[in-house]
Formats: sequence, structure tokens, C-alpha cells
Amino acid sequence: MSRFHIVNDDTIARGGCTDIYFARCEEVLEKEGKNPRVTVEVTTTGVPGGRGIFCGLDNTLALLEGLPVDVDAMPEGSAFYPREPVMRIAGRYRDFGRFETALLGFLCHASGVATAAARIKGAAGGRQVYSFGSRRQHPAIAPMIERAAWIGGVDGVSNTTAPPGIPVVGTMPHAYVMCHASPEEAWTAFDRHMPPGVPRLMLCDTFGDEKEECLKAAETGAATAVRLDTPRSRRGDMRAILEEVRWELDTHGHGDVGIFLSGGITEEDVLAYRDIVTAFGVGGAIANAPVIDFSLDIVEIEGRACAKRGKWSGTKQVWERPDGSHTILPVSVPGPAEAAPMLVPQVRAGTIVGDTGMGAARARVLALL
Repeated sequence: MSRFHIVNDDTIARGGCTDIYFARCEEVLEKEGKNPRVTVEVTTTGVPGGRGIFCGLDNTLALLEGLPVDVDAMPEGSAFYPREPVMRIAGRYRDFGRFETALLGFLCHASGVATAAARIKGAAGGRQVYSFGSRRQHPAIAPMIERAAWIGGVDGVSNTTAPPGIPVVGTMPHAYVMCHASPEEAWTAFDRHMPPGVPRLMLCDTFGDEKEECLKAAETGAATAVRLDTPRSRRGDMRAILEEVRWELDTHGHGDVGIFLSGGITEEDVLAYRDIVTAFGVGGAIANAPVIDFSLDIVEIEGRACAKRGKWSGTKQVWERPDGSHTILPVSVPGPAEAAPMLVPQVRAGTIVGDTGMGAARARVLALL
């Protein structure tokens, strides 16, 4: 067991991180000489808000690379709906069966984060949204959380282990302010020592009234924005607090100083305050988002359509029209006019042939929003 109770890459890659019933049944199938050629599909019957964002493909392809399988999947950042297959794997069952646990873990978690990020970014109406929630998850998966949030459309992330290419942003913690004799001392020290490119987002609710601290921060002449992280036990009418702060800033000649809101922010908060808040720091609503409840099921055995109860048999394709609507059809049936197939080659005979770059995935989401 590792020091921090995490599974290393090699254990995952060899199928050692799996549910025990896969390992036991693999042993039985081997002893019985059974290893049918199958096609499996990854689907879900429910998505928060009715539409999900597909994410986690990069880890999944890395897991399946080198196995004698073919994989077709939606590109990362694609929208998907209930019952649509987001991935298809064809090969002999024993060659990949034990990887189901890790594969679904990759897709369920990352897609849940990306879906939540996209919903919140969409709700923000053009306001900036930042992922501030990696502390709500095990630190070992911080890069995955931030990557999925970035693909989902956030404007930046807070964790220093975010994959290269993602803007890392932050404000200042209450502990930092408390290490100084006064908030003013903390703000001016930050401005004095931070590089010019670091935004001056001054935390303004450590000890005093939000309005008073925000005015003092603005009067330093350095503040890009004032950050409110008021505890819920002290908030009362948060709308009234925000309106008061905005009024006083404008009245005293600080109309260029924005308001940055954080602290338990939800999608509903974003909708409620987006007309007055410049940017949102969102934590658990993104990092702790409900996972997408994907399942992996056989739909074809030795070329014969076959599925368990509750699942649709046969290999399928999802077709997307120019207006974004989708249609599911058997893979042998031509798609609608002007529609494009969404499940495209990702792995052929164990070799990755698809693109897992973050840029294209994020662009798909931003186009949806």
C-alpha cells in the first residue's frame, strides 16, 4: 500500500485495480476455454440537466493502448444524451474485460466534472468562472479534476498541478490576511511582491464589513477586483451585500474594480448574481459534481446482436445534425442527410489513432455554450 493510499500507474495499466468478480470470472472463462469476440458499448440512462459532456477519453485510450481491441468513441468535449453510446469496444472479452472498472472510473468521474463545469459556465452568461475545488477531492486526482473542468469551459483553475496549457489563477486565503497586522498591510504586500501579470484580487471579508473592506482595498489603487468569500452563517441577503458593495465602489470612483465571488457557489448562485459579479470561484459544485453513471454492456457476441435485459442489442452509431440534434441508429443503417457520425475511430488493433488534445475538446464545449 502506498503512503497516500493511491494506486500507481502500473497497477491500473495491468488491470490490477478492478472489481474482484472480474478477476474471478476471467479465471473461470480461461479454464473453460471461453473467450468470445464481443462488442461492448458505454451508455448511461440519466444525465444531470439532460445533456452531458464526454470527458476522460485520454485516460481510457492510454489504458487500452496495446490491447488487441478496436475502439470507437465520441471525441472529448462532445455533448451526449441518455442511451447514446459514447464508446464502443470490439475484441475478445478476456483481453479487456478486467479493465472495465478503471475504464468506467475514468469516464464517469471526468464526464461528471466536465458536465458540471459546462452547466455553470453556461449559466454565467459571459462572466468568468474559475475551478477552485481541487481541495474537495483527493490530491492525487487534482490534474484530472482541473483538466475536466477546463474542457468543460472554465476560464482557469487553481491547482498548481493542472496540465500544461491551463491558466492557473487564484486570490488570497484568509490565513494570509491574518498573518498581517491588517488587511491593508496584506493587500499592499501582495501588490508589492507579486509579478505584474498576477491579478490583484483582494480578499475583503476577513474581519470587517464587506463594504468597508472593499472600499479600503479599492483605495490602495492596486485592486483588480475585490473578493467576497463571506461564510454562509454571516451572509443573510447576499444579493443585498453585493448590491451595496457595487454601489459604494461606483460612488467612490472605483467602477473599474470588479467583484469576485466565491465560497460554496452553486449554479443557482451564478444565475442569481451574474448581473453584478465579475467572476466566480466555484469549488465543490464542479469538483464534487455527481458522476455520470455510465455502464459497459455487451451488445454483440460473435457477430450476433445480443444484450441483457434493459439494454438495446446490436452495434449502434450516433448521428449529429448541424442543429446539434442526435439520432441513434444501427451501425448498418445510413445516417440522416447532412448528419455526421459521432463515434469515430480511436484505437485500431491496440494503436491509438484518435486525438485526445484538450484544445479541440474545449472548443467543442465552448461552441455548444
